Amino acid sequence: MEEKNFKKETEKFFEEPAIILGEGIAIIKKEEKALINKRPFKLAEEYWDTLGPGLTTGAADDDPSGIATYSQAGARYGLQLIWLSLFSYPFMAVVQEMCARIGIVSGQGLAANIRRVYPMRVLYAVTALLFLANVLNIAADLGAMAAATKLVLPGVGLELLVVLFALASLVLQIFTTYARYAKYLKYLALALFSYAIVAFSVGLDWNEVFRHTLIPSITFSKDQIFLICAILGTTISPYLFFWQTSQEVEEKILKGETSIEARRGQADEHALRRMRVDVWSGMFFSNLITFFIFAACAGTLYVHGITTIVTADQAALALKPFGEFAFVLFALGIVGTGFLAVPVLAGSAAYALSESFGWRHGLYHKLEQAYAFYGVIIVAMLIGILANFAHLDPIRGLIYAAVANGIIAPIILFFVVRLSGDKNLMGKHANRPVTSFIGWATILVMAVSGIAALASLY
Repeated sequence: MEEKNFKKETEKFFEEPAIILGEGIAIIKKEEKALINKRPFKLAEEYWDTLGPGLTTGAADDDPSGIATYSQAGARYGLQLIWLSLFSYPFMAVVQEMCARIGIVSGQGLAANIRRVYPMRVLYAVTALLFLANVLNIAADLGAMAAATKLVLPGVGLELLVVLFALASLVLQIFTTYARYAKYLKYLALALFSYAIVAFSVGLDWNEVFRHTLIPSITFSKDQIFLICAILGTTISPYLFFWQTSQEVEEKILKGETSIEARRGQADEHALRRMRVDVWSGMFFSNLITFFIFAACAGTLYVHGITTIVTADQAALALKPFGEFAFVLFALGIVGTGFLAVPVLAGSAAYALSESFGWRHGLYHKLEQAYAFYGVIIVAMLIGILANFAHLDPIRGLIYAAVANGIIAPIILFFVVRLSGDKNLMGKHANRPVTSFIGWATILVMAVSGIAALASLY
């Protein structure tokens, strides 16, 4: 009897820990499952936090005048030129990575670094051309934003909308802190997804889309040569070079590195890796949206014989027969990208001029601390408004802006490649041979397309 009782007590002694252990394992498995389920969201959150100047720079590249260019190409030639959205990606990403690296390592913007190494007259000439191209783009973008809004709200005056959009953009830049301003720009980039939604809603033959994306095609007509230059000029745009470099500097200032000495040479591999993720993601996002704009217009306008699209709002209006949903989304996307791109255009001109003349600059400054810097932004916006009041031909403005970008881009890229490969400036973070090769190849492609575009005008 005692032996039975001992055996029973022994079993009871081990049974309870086994139950507890089993419950513990079950809890651990449950927690592990919850962690696995949470991990994708955590990774997505960390990835979103990594994105910054690269994302906003890439998104700003798809501005209303860029949308007009891509829409025109899709409407006129269908899917024939959609391969450019893939072809331009590595060139664009490598160039913007160079610009970002210059900003991180040197602690200064692009114009300030050009000023340190090259004659002032060269910098002044480049800055003047950049300002002219940016003002033309601002005028075209404000006009496109107003025209797109008028499609949805026909009772509002076009000139009033131009003024309201310009004022809203100025308030965003002048009267908000840089941290909040950068956050606004980051979320505005999401407006570009409207073009992806449009592309998926219009019933495209995706096998044909991907075939034309992977297999380049070109007819070498004057019109097509000029349009290719416009596409490259609006994709690999000079204002993005200055903006990217300066925003990397602003990000450092936001972390407390307010002096050039504190910022210079402080780049570490972790910061550079984060920058590369940001830049390559931003440029991929930009070219992906370009791809969807091409596809949407080719699959709707081109196949129905609507080939005379020359402005972004015309592209939106032309989509109306294919569904109110697509039409409204396309129009709202123009306004959203305009709010993103106009501050970038005005800001990059202000950075370039301020660094050229040694003025105090930076969006982290208040208005009374950097009158000249904010003055350039205000003047650029005012000229953009006046151009719309003068009812200048938007087609001609787009042409001039595209040609200006095509001419300026290879000139400024020369300085970007040289500076990012300069061991005295960049130290161990100077270009690797393959990076320099892609940089020089980009200059060659842009120079050839610019010369060909000019030749096609005669």
